[in-house]
Amino acid sequence: MTDPVAIPDLSGRHALVTGAASGIGRACARRLARAGAQVVIVDIDAEAAGRIAAELDGRAVIADLADPDALDPVLEAAATADVVVNNAGFQHVAPIEEFPPETFTRILRLMAETPFRIVAAALPHMYRRNWGRVINISSVHGLRASPYKSAYVSAKHALEGLSKVIALEGAPHGVTSNCVNPAYVRTPLVEGQIADQAVAHGIEPGEVVEQVMLRRAAIKRLIEPEEVAELVAYLCTPQAAMITGSHLTIDGGWTAG
Repeated sequence: MTDPVAIPDLSGRHALVTGAASGIGRACARRLARAGAQVVIVDIDAEAAGRIAAELDGRAVIADLADPDALDPVLEAAATADVVVNNAGFQHVAPIEEFPPETFTRILRLMAETPFRIVAAALPHMYRRNWGRVINISSVHGLRASPYKSAYVSAKHALEGLSKVIALEGAPHGVTSNCVNPAYVRTPLVEGQIADQAVAHGIEPGEVVEQVMLRRAAIKRLIEPEEVAELVAYLCTPQAAMITGSHLTIDGGWTAG
């Protein structure tokens, strides 16, 4: 029987977190390190990644995760990861007829193809240890659509499907795979899309948070990155061993209606 108190103990485990230099990724890296994991910080921002790696006594791997030719050092690090948090992403807001095809492709590569490649590199190690946790930071947009986000919604729906396949294949080997689905989180990614949302919806930037981002939520505030990180940490506890192939919303009721 597992301890009734769900406290992750990741001593001796290695975790890899993508997009870990800021926002949700940084919060996850800090939380997993606090649980005892040795954390690899993967990000395109070398300076910020280096700072977080130094803070956590971890290691920084600098890569453009949307470039398949730049993934070798990331895949090398993934080959010894016990916990993978696929978090890296970016947003572009535009009507479909104005959406740049090259941006659509880049978002799909970053948020669907690269998680596939990272997990493919990590699974042999996880299988040998008969333990692994794949945690994919999806979104309410992995479950619902919104206008002007064709690439992001497509990528998150793809990530949901990938996560379920990983869960089915990994189950006999002690590996779980889940999606965490936040609504709008107080991150640079969210802050950076306010101007584009204002243009797309024909409103003032100051109205975007209330009229667009929080319109569907029952709890009218942005989610804090640390709240997402705590759910990620819970999925690494023994008490979460039977949670796999699932999506766990943390959205203030965004998807309830």
